[in-house]
Amino acid sequence: MDQLGENLDPNLVGRTREDENDSRSGSDNMENASGDDQDAAAPSNGSRPKKYHRHTPHQIQELESFFKDCPHPDEKQRLELSRRLGLEIKQIKFWFQNRRTQMKTQLERHENVILRQECDKLRAENDYLKHAMANPVCSNCGGPAVPGEISYDQHQLQMENARLREELDRVFALTSNFWDCPSSSSAGPIPSQGLNNNVELGVRRNGLGGLNNAGGSSSPMEFNFGDGAMLPRPMANDMPYDRSAVVDIALGALGELIKLAQVDSPFWIKGSDGSLETLNLEQYSRAFPSFIGMKPTGYQTEATRATGLVSLRGSALVEAVMDANRWVEMFPCLVYKAATIDVLSTGTGVTRDNALQVMDAEFHVLSPLAPARRQRFIRFCKQHSEGVWIMVDVSIDTTRDAADKYAFLNCRRLPSGFVIQDLDNKYSKITWIEHSEYDESAVHHLLRSSLNAGVGFGAHRWIATLQRQSECLAVLMSADIPSEDNIGITSAGRKSMLKLAQRLTRMFCEGVCVSSGTKWEKVTIGVVDEDMRVMSRTNANDPGEPFGVLLCAATSIWLPETQKRLYDFLRDERQRIQWDILSNTGPMNEMLKVSKGPGVGNAVSLLCGGPMTSNENAMLILQESWSDASGALVLYAPVDVSSMRTVMNGGDSAYVALLPSGFAILPCISPTYRTGQGNSSGHVVNSNMDGSINSNGCILTVGFQILVNSLPTAKLSSDSVETVNNVVVCTMKKVKAALMEIQIEWEWNGAREEGLLVKSEPTSCGVPSEADR
Repeated sequence: MDQLGENLDPNLVGRTREDENDSRSGSDNMENASGDDQDAAAPSNGSRPKKYHRHTPHQIQELESFFKDCPHPDEKQRLELSRRLGLEIKQIKFWFQNRRTQMKTQLERHENVILRQECDKLRAENDYLKHAMANPVCSNCGGPAVPGEISYDQHQLQMENARLREELDRVFALTSNFWDCPSSSSAGPIPSQGLNNNVELGVRRNGLGGLNNAGGSSSPMEFNFGDGAMLPRPMANDMPYDRSAVVDIALGALGELIKLAQVDSPFWIKGSDGSLETLNLEQYSRAFPSFIGMKPTGYQTEATRATGLVSLRGSALVEAVMDANRWVEMFPCLVYKAATIDVLSTGTGVTRDNALQVMDAEFHVLSPLAPARRQRFIRFCKQHSEGVWIMVDVSIDTTRDAADKYAFLNCRRLPSGFVIQDLDNKYSKITWIEHSEYDESAVHHLLRSSLNAGVGFGAHRWIATLQRQSECLAVLMSADIPSEDNIGITSAGRKSMLKLAQRLTRMFCEGVCVSSGTKWEKVTIGVVDEDMRVMSRTNANDPGEPFGVLLCAATSIWLPETQKRLYDFLRDERQRIQWDILSNTGPMNEMLKVSKGPGVGNAVSLLCGGPMTSNENAMLILQESWSDASGALVLYAPVDVSSMRTVMNGGDSAYVALLPSGFAILPCISPTYRTGQGNSSGHVVNSNMDGSINSNGCILTVGFQILVNSLPTAKLSSDSVETVNNVVVCTMKKVKAALMEIQIEWEWNGAREEGLLVKSEPTSCGVPSEADR
């Protein structure tokens, strides 16, 4: 409209049309005029022009009246008017022609006036908009939005030129990498020179190898034993983020992760045993800019690095972590739920190289005293060279999307991920980095020291979990099964048992963790302990758990015991009588064990309280246990004989009703280590010069789920709430008493090779008997 207003003169348009109409009308008159009109219009060439005759008012009135009804009279109508008005037929014809031309000219003039007014209005609006763009004003403060004297158009051109120049550089880099691609076949540790810091090679700004190809891809290696742990949220490809900015953030995070993963990186402080390294924040802040702004007030930094070997290829691991469901199933004790929000690239070719997506996730510690960490982040996978894969996560700003529940998060994920290198054998070397900033005020004081030191979400936990899962998969696919583990169960039965144990773990995590979107609701009735978390829900249609009203209670305590000693005590079926209210009839016996790996006690077991009977309704105990550097888990649930017989024969385990209970053990740092004081048991917690902490304590999380009423519509009473609270409290007291008794007897026996363990009678602690329950 600006060019139209400046280059088009409406007066000129109007005059041109009028001149054209007048010329056309004059031509018509000269060609078809009557004899008098021709004589009046003829030039004076010596002949005298004829006198001009004007129609009378009566004739004009009659013609106007007839014109209103019929502007185009036919021959018969013109003949009738000629006879009635005393005019010739040609005069009647020419008058109507001239009248029609006059009417058309009047309409065009009126249209020109309207268009001229509209053009003036648009010209004024255009001038106003040009003035507003040249002098933008902030709507909040009223000041200039674009400082300086540069015009808005010039500013836009400069930005576009900078973007095109940067994209041209990326295309040149892509071309160079295409013709000269480095490769590495080293089987040793990943050296610093093996990781090229120029992360822009092979990555296009706007493409990333197939931006619009957002389809799924099959995985060569599965980690799950059944259905997904959760259904993904619908993908929203119209996400409110600038995709080019997401690409830039992903590239920057990739470059930072490569530098942090180098063997000789100066940014890490080694621990006392060398397995876990913590970040030197002073060195880090000087070397790397922040991708997501300043750290919020009250947030604590947690950053660790660990290295290990896994029996897994890098491409298979990348395929698994890019699938939200498989990622949750691979790390059930670390990731509560995850969903893919937007897929910017599925990778180049058939691999996940340059795969880029935005994800939502909740990370949790198996304790009701620590809230889940909600994060929205970018996940970017890159094949750095032959056999070397890199995966990096980094949070993105969600404050602009206030309608989204993830707009206000309690944790920010700084560049984190792994670098995995395939070795010549079946193993791969992996370096894992975890770097986060979280709101410490929401964490219970019992767990603050441990989470700050990386015990809860540290890199070593991710590697240990990955090692355990890969070993479990290797055992499951292996044909060489130990004979003692293969009695009375088929190969399909082993898979069904492991699938059932996987569901047992997932249900236990849902009950003890503080996460959003769970089926559990917090209970506010009854009298419970201060750190006890009691929740309830109803089940009316899920065959995988009992129908009716369910209650769950969980809490965490600190014990001055080592992880190994506590784990060995809790998983030993012969010791269950000392703390398990279901073992009041006598000691438990192990009927069946399915190993999940080479670790001691890393298995799924089936226990019974006495000799096996033919009673199909007899009650058995399904137990899962494992222990590694990430912690330990001992879970159990009562099951009936008929259901387990179906599972052992390879049947579907989804219809086995489970109510999981058990213990989660987390090797911890005493909450008093910052002050250098002794803990409640008298053990002194010392801080090393390198920042590592010496402590032999553990955080024990106890969780119980019980069926209160078999009717889903039944009301929940305060007595039921207090009962499940007493069950948890009594179990903790029994565990502490039994451990103290073992400790006293061990110290009393001293140097004796064997000692008699005097077991105290279990106390009731206000827990109802089996008959009362």
